[in-house]
Amino acid sequence: MMHKAVFFDRDGVLNHEIGNYVCKKEDFKVLDDSVACIKFAKENGFKVIVITNQGGIDKGLYTAKDLAGFHQILQNACLESGTIIDDFYYCKHHPIVGKCLCRKPDSIMLEKAIAKHQIEKNLCFMIGDTDRDIEAATKAGIKSLLIQPNQPKLHLIQEEIQKINNQINH
Repeated sequence: MMHKAVFFDRDGVLNHEIGNYVCKKEDFKVLDDSVACIKFAKENGFKVIVITNQGGIDKGLYTAKDLAGFHQILQNACLESGTIIDDFYYCKHHPIVGKCLCRKPDSIMLEKAIAKHQIEKNLCFMIGDTDRDIEAATKAGIKSLLIQPNQPKLHLIQEEIQKINNQINH
């Protein structure tokens, strides 16, 4: 069975974009409508997967353990509202340290998630706040929505999920 999914970029989409790397837990602030977006997607039968570049690990600004702590803050906010994020994919690499194939705008993280979670490409979309998010989605063959960093997005998520559900029901 193939599944529906919403792929979210993290910084500027789910948590507050601070203009630099989030390196400390006290700087990791979940955006006001993020949990509502995740909950709406889950209630409509969509998997929710976070796809994020985290080059600060390669730069030595924070560790993979720190990153797991940030993601747990986000997951805890979801759990408190009775919902959950299905998976997190991150690229720890940064171009100043070396080349990789997983960092957005490349699509490896999306492709791995699509394969692992058996996602139907025409029943999913990526929401991001940078051109590299949109480019990664395009390379993976899925639709994308570009927002401004920290922009409210619930109405966009609701509209897109409704379009997909209408497509299935007709």
